[in-house]
Amino acid sequence: MIIIFTVLAYFLVLYTISRITAKRNSGNTVFYRANRRSPWYMVAFGMIGASLSGVTFVSVPGMVGRIDMTYMQTAIGFFFGYIVISFVLLPLYYRLNLTTIYTYLNKRFGTKSYKTGASFFLISKMTGAAARFYLVCVILQQFVFDAYDIPFVVTVACMVGLVWLYTYRGGIKTLVWTDSFQTFCLFAALILIMVFLAKSMNWSFADACTAISNSAHSRMFVFDDWISKQNFFKQFLSGIFITIVMTGLDQDMMQKNLTCKTLREAQKDMCSYGFMFIPANLLFLSLGVMITLYASSRGIVLPDSGDEWLPMFAASGQWGLPVLIFFTIGIMAAAFSSADSALTALTTSYCIDIAGREHDERLRRRVHIIICIVFVACILLFKLLNSTSVIDAIYTLCSYTYGPLLGLFAYGLFTHRGVNDKLVPYIAIASPLVCYAIDVAVSAFTGYQFGYEMLMLNGLLTFVGLWITCKK
Repeated sequence: MIIIFTVLAYFLVLYTISRITAKRNSGNTVFYRANRRSPWYMVAFGMIGASLSGVTFVSVPGMVGRIDMTYMQTAIGFFFGYIVISFVLLPLYYRLNLTTIYTYLNKRFGTKSYKTGASFFLISKMTGAAARFYLVCVILQQFVFDAYDIPFVVTVACMVGLVWLYTYRGGIKTLVWTDSFQTFCLFAALILIMVFLAKSMNWSFADACTAISNSAHSRMFVFDDWISKQNFFKQFLSGIFITIVMTGLDQDMMQKNLTCKTLREAQKDMCSYGFMFIPANLLFLSLGVMITLYASSRGIVLPDSGDEWLPMFAASGQWGLPVLIFFTIGIMAAAFSSADSALTALTTSYCIDIAGREHDERLRRRVHIIICIVFVACILLFKLLNSTSVIDAIYTLCSYTYGPLLGLFAYGLFTHRGVNDKLVPYIAIASPLVCYAIDVAVSAFTGYQFGYEMLMLNGLLTFVGLWITCKK
């Protein structure tokens, strides 16, 4: 029952914040753009929690069992990706005064390209956000609701319903403040869990740092194995491009940044938020190393799936009731801060990019409900289909669905050529299919396995397809 009370108390705080922020005005301008009055430091802080999600809270610590701390190579690449966004994409978005970033494709290429880009975002964001939220729902189902014989579909519907309740009025204006609160809860929970774990091992802060650095799992960099997915250059470059497409070309991530008053403030927000990603991921990986050391000292066999490590110990009570409460708060903060912004961005993109009715408040309210229903359906479908680590599944989906967006924006930014607008949807669909065929063929004949670099290949194929078919 303690978890249920914790979830309800946490939601009441979020709902209170939403009522305060949307008290005076809940129109479309507030929902979509927060009147462009958001403090940049609040946006930056809140974006950290929105980007990390429940997947990071659970999956990243478990990564050390398979690939040690080599995920830091990708995290370092993230930072340089944020620099590119700050000084290449943000100036473009602010100069055109965009509400949705895909409007750029309409101005640059035409209607077909515009609708194609927005459609790929809707597919990408819906699947990615469903995968992230699915993990939280599975954990709550396994450790709480199964004991009460509550069906998984009811758990999912209730969780998504809670998100809808505090976002349907204020939209992005509410999220700037709730995400800041949730980021604080996320890192407070993470640090307190690490403190309690260190105390159970009788470690001081210096002892913990020494133990982590001396662990066999502390390896961060791989320079000698070019075939491995963990090769530094693969991970580093993939981190840059993953950030560019999953943040810079993603309406969900950019919508909050576009609520800042000026371009200068948005750039400060993006750079500071990007820099914080490095120590944030280092903390999560360090927690994973601490879990392996704890399990080894107690003779505990860890599950094969790293996604189960932290939930197993937190729910078992081995680390005490406070850790269980902190874990619940942390995973709720990470999950809600990612799901709420995704649902808001999906509603925004559909109403403006697909329906073309930016000022229709009744449509926006109806679409927001429909998006929530589709979101529930996707989570249930993901539960049936997923068979890999959730974070790997998300980035694999990203490689195939965000690749055409990368190609479209790169073509528009770095060439002065037009496109054959009627052919753009076919090129955007063909590119991921060709990438999949290349992946299968190369793996079968050479043994080389594409990792996250598939995203770059996908974008390149889209770029080449646009170039070859363009109207001179």
